[in-house]
Amino acid sequence: MSIPKEEAKKLIDNMPDKATWNDIMYQFYVKKKIIDGLDAAESGNVLSHDDVKKRVLKK
Repeated sequence: MSIPKEEAKKLIDNMPDKATWNDIMYQFYVKKKIIDGLDAAESGNVLSHDDVKKRVLKK
């Protein structure tokens, strides 16, 4: 995984010149959530599809 500061610079550099602060913050948020999800999957901290269905359909 890259250094967060380098990743942040890449995200900003790939955005349009008219990007707003909200656009930038949204991209940071999405990137962080993706990294968190990949880390959770790698460490086995996930639920199966059936377990999620059981939780959602539970009354």
